[in-house]
Amino acid sequence: MATGIKDKVVILGMGCSKFGERWDRNAEDLMVEAFQEALTDAGIERKQIEAAWFGTAIEEQHVGKSGVPLAMTLRLPYIPVTHVENYCATGTEAFRGAVYAVASGAVDIAMALGVEKLKDTGYGGLPQRGRGALNNLYWANVSAPGSFAQLAAAYRAKHGVDAADLKRAMAHISVKSHANAAKNPKAHLRNQITEEDVLNAPMIADPLGLYDCCGVSDGSACAIVTTPDIARGLGKKGLVAVKALQLAVSNGQELQLGEWDGSYFATTRVAARRAYQEAGISKPREQISLVDVHDCFSVTELVTMEDLGLSEEGHAIGDVLDGFYDAQGKVPCQIDGGLKCFGHPIGASGLRMIYEMYLQMNGRAGDRQTAAPVFGMTHNLGGFPSQNVSALTIVGQYGA
Repeated sequence: MATGIKDKVVILGMGCSKFGERWDRNAEDLMVEAFQEALTDAGIERKQIEAAWFGTAIEEQHVGKSGVPLAMTLRLPYIPVTHVENYCATGTEAFRGAVYAVASGAVDIAMALGVEKLKDTGYGGLPQRGRGALNNLYWANVSAPGSFAQLAAAYRAKHGVDAADLKRAMAHISVKSHANAAKNPKAHLRNQITEEDVLNAPMIADPLGLYDCCGVSDGSACAIVTTPDIARGLGKKGLVAVKALQLAVSNGQELQLGEWDGSYFATTRVAARRAYQEAGISKPREQISLVDVHDCFSVTELVTMEDLGLSEEGHAIGDVLDGFYDAQGKVPCQIDGGLKCFGHPIGASGLRMIYEMYLQMNGRAGDRQTAAPVFGMTHNLGGFPSQNVSALTIVGQYGA
């Protein structure tokens, strides 16, 4: 019988490049930047890595489709390298491959690395690719801001929310992310903003204004994982363990059966239930120490708080405005700036979120350090509200 992933794998080391408009660096440079930090942090030699997973989502724009670019760039010792892509959950998918390899006993030490070089493409947002269900004529006029604006409208209608209250909560979310990123030297956007800046910004897709939308970035992040026994043998203390890894993928019910009302993410709710069960968490609002969620838009963060069971249905606006998710709140959210401000190089984002949890668990987050976190949770959402993949990772102190 399956027993889950809890405490079978620990993080040996992590690294993350600076995110941003890295015009002077190519994808390979960013990969090296993240890898060197992770390898030094892990305290091992390159030859000890036995398998790797490589995540890129828009591979046509930079490194290509295979695992070869990772092996060649990092001069890996003829080990298996698997290329993965799963929309915005790509970085978490790479991490899942490495973690499962160690948990299975197939290898002792594995690596996951994600990278994306998007600023050179010339697109203001993500490039559209001419393949797959998201690019057929069924959704000929789809856009990310437009579809998530519909999420906001559906949420308002379901819960009877006043438009001004929703805008204020969304503005608070954006101001919070900018304030957190200002303390993060690796973040893409480090400028602080005010609620007035958000409310008076140009409209992108009502009610989403300029500051309600995350941009795209260049960046890379890397994780090296192993077993608790091996980590202790290497002298590691205060081990950060993987408590849960769960993915849920839309199967068409949201679009076709009429039960989904457009006000929430069905996949996130399913993945969250599985993740909490796997991690042994029964009261997430009380037990989760901090979260980093897929805030592609400010309304996404708000709705996700309810899908994760951190806020009761219809009550996320109150929690946001009360500061529950602020840096000094009960459950800090986007303490590193989130997608909104740390940045969103697709293949790296999931690993970047785990990187922040890892730093926080080790007390190495500098000016943004929170108080003694026990469990940290990351959340990725790839696709659109009605058709997507949700990925949940919970990490925490080993044995907790």
